[in-house]
Amino acid sequence: MKKLILLSGILFLVGILFSGCGKDQSSSSSNLLQEVKGNDVLKVGLMGTYPPYNFLNDKNEIDGFDADIAKEVAKRLGVKVEFVPTEWAGMIGGLQAAKFDVVISQMTITDERKQTLDFSNSYITNAVNIIVDEKNNSINTLADFKGKKIGVALGTNDETFLRNEVLPKIGNFEIVTYNDPLTSLIDLNAGRIDATINNIFAIKPLVDKNNLKIKKTGEALKQDQAGVAVRKGNPELLEAINTALTAMKTDGTYRNIFVKWFDVEPE
Repeated sequence: MKKLILLSGILFLVGILFSGCGKDQSSSSSNLLQEVKGNDVLKVGLMGTYPPYNFLNDKNEIDGFDADIAKEVAKRLGVKVEFVPTEWAGMIGGLQAAKFDVVISQMTITDERKQTLDFSNSYITNAVNIIVDEKNNSINTLADFKGKKIGVALGTNDETFLRNEVLPKIGNFEIVTYNDPLTSLIDLNAGRIDATINNIFAIKPLVDKNNLKIKKTGEALKQDQAGVAVRKGNPELLEAINTALTAMKTDGTYRNIFVKWFDVEPE
């Protein structure tokens, strides 16, 4: 009988112990914002190969528009920033695997991506224009693509736009794909294609460095909104980022960063 009572007492104490452990674990669990602040660092995934948005400067440091936005957001969260250069193909996977806390690398906000990621408010609007040789005055609208060779970077939103939206409406033009935008611009400059479509901010460093004689023409074809990407289930961090972005735009910090990199006023 005494043994039975003793055994019951032991089981009771074990139950209390495990119950207490469960409560401690629950109370000590933290959300991603708390983790970021606790680690005193915001880990940011970006390509590091996409000037003027993000790239390695002469000092071998991550620089660019995205980098400056990330630094300012981290500053307003009260932490340091750590950049994690990542190839674009592995960017979403890296975020989902928690290799970094957020992505700030010109990731366009799309309905498809919003199924698996959360996005901050847009921190930049990128307009896509028709790009032609500087002497070309015959192509100003999408209708002028008929019978022409139009270059575009392979696997981009711009290629999808041409194939799914423009080609069915306009028809009768050839889409020539490239592994990188520079090659398409060189071919455009040499007359091997008639036009391309791209974000003029994104190609400006390539145009200047290679002395290409090309220009944008006509009205913007579409506008893409880029946001800070965050793993789903982290509303606290997302709210803090949105608060930081809003404050940056209110106090003029955002405007200064924008003009620094693009030499025009933000819209």
